[in-house]
Amino acid sequence: MGRYRIGVATGAWLFSGSHNRVQLWLVGARGEARLELRLRPARGQEEEFERDVPKDLGPLQFVKLRKHHSLVDDAWFCDCITVRGPGACEEATFFPCYRWVQGQDVLSLPEGTARLAGDNALDVFQKHREKELKERRRLYCWATWKEGLPRTIAAERQDDLPPNSRFHEEKRLDFEWALKAGALETVLKRVYTLLSSWSRLEDFDQIFWGQKSDLAERVHRCWRDDELFGYQFLNGANPMVLRRSASLPSRLVLPSGTEALGAQLERELQSGSLFEADFSLLDGIPANVIRGEKQYLAAPLVMLQMRPEGKLLPVVIQIQPPSPSCPAPPLFLPSDPPLAWLLAKIWVRNSDFQVHQLQYHLLSTHLVAEVIAVATMRCLPGLHPVFKLLIPHIRYTLEINTRARSQLISEGGIFDKAVSTGGGGHVHLLRRAMAQLTYRSLCPPDDLAARGLLGIPSALYAHDALRLWEIIARDDVVRGDPELQAWCREITEVGLCQAQDRAQVTDAPNPPQHGGPIRPGPQPGWDVPGSRWGSRALLVVIFLHAIQTG
Repeated sequence: MGRYRIGVATGAWLFSGSHNRVQLWLVGARGEARLELRLRPARGQEEEFERDVPKDLGPLQFVKLRKHHSLVDDAWFCDCITVRGPGACEEATFFPCYRWVQGQDVLSLPEGTARLAGDNALDVFQKHREKELKERRRLYCWATWKEGLPRTIAAERQDDLPPNSRFHEEKRLDFEWALKAGALETVLKRVYTLLSSWSRLEDFDQIFWGQKSDLAERVHRCWRDDELFGYQFLNGANPMVLRRSASLPSRLVLPSGTEALGAQLERELQSGSLFEADFSLLDGIPANVIRGEKQYLAAPLVMLQMRPEGKLLPVVIQIQPPSPSCPAPPLFLPSDPPLAWLLAKIWVRNSDFQVHQLQYHLLSTHLVAEVIAVATMRCLPGLHPVFKLLIPHIRYTLEINTRARSQLISEGGIFDKAVSTGGGGHVHLLRRAMAQLTYRSLCPPDDLAARGLLGIPSALYAHDALRLWEIIARDDVVRGDPELQAWCREITEVGLCQAQDRAQVTDAPNPPQHGGPIRPGPQPGWDVPGSRWGSRALLVVIFLHAIQTG
């Protein structure tokens, strides 16, 4: 018995009057007390209340909330509740919420200490987590967007999502304003250039105005240089394709008269300084038709050499792999006429855009993260330590992905209207990439080692990725937890469509970290995709979120 001080942190109101009535129950080990609060319609603020309770509640276990129902559904987003008890119980007890409180239902918030299922000395917590997961499984259901791709949340539009997975107003306004600003800039540039013809590369400067950055200015100045071209494979938007060569690629057919090139490549290979970027994933992907005009796709191969000072420079470019109609495709060299060499590099950058956007950004970042987000909501209660660790990183994943499926990669969406892989080719490419997806490819230490990129001083992405991984890897996961095991199964068997049954190719060699080449042959230690989702799976999603958000 005594006076309790209650802090209420409000995140948002959907609608609000001058005051909003909320019923609050303090539930302790020895009893409970019902209180009435009137909240101001303030956002992002905390209000404090003092109330006398005539009985001893004991250690607090739950806070229960119900908002007074009015004619307008003025939903309230509660961030958290803090309670300071009387006398010796002055230390605050924290009850995280971060959910909408609306309708007539009572929302039960357990005390915020993370607990595993086996840690529940009090049966009330076990009953709470079981009830919570039952309700979440009703709200968060699986759907199939396209066969052969990861499963998604069952929502055709963002309005179909559970309210707690929607953008908050500030996030929504920021997102939609950015879209409108980008569209307006595109229209203005179109009008500005409508009556002018472009006859020189410098004419592209007409559209390079608006939002700029120091990096964009540097690329604008140096985009033709071989040094920047090679640097982007190490540290650009897509540092995921480059690998150290273990042997000369079989697709690289050297015609008569290129013996000097062959000898140079062999020397670089033997010294461990030969690298490659192979875009064979694009070979045979149907190209889009935009406004009646056929588009084109390349599937290039780039061979690069690492200079002693750390510069990565291109040596030769093959635009397409060999085919029956062209068994020895032309090769482009730095010694070719400048525009021919520049055009070859432009085709490589175009292919790099397609692969980056679809394989590494959409699939490996967004869609894999969505699988983990849905599995988290279905399998891990709010009391679970892994849920508490992951929820800040997957807060907006479901809405951003749902918007992408309805506006960006949908039929008639932006990809169909503006991108060479649109019109269905993007789905073909995603399915190919999905077939190659492995757990190791999502873990930077394994991926960088497999691609031979460890220990390269100029590989800044590799250094940053490993540092970030080491930081988040300090949060270890408890093994043998039934809720965590259910979460892992939900990811691999449901979300990733029985990924544990798809074996990985086992005759691909680990490229050398330094020194000479390693010839192809079976290598030990390859994983079945999905078979190791568990102790490090949460690190994957945190890492994906970190690289996605910069």
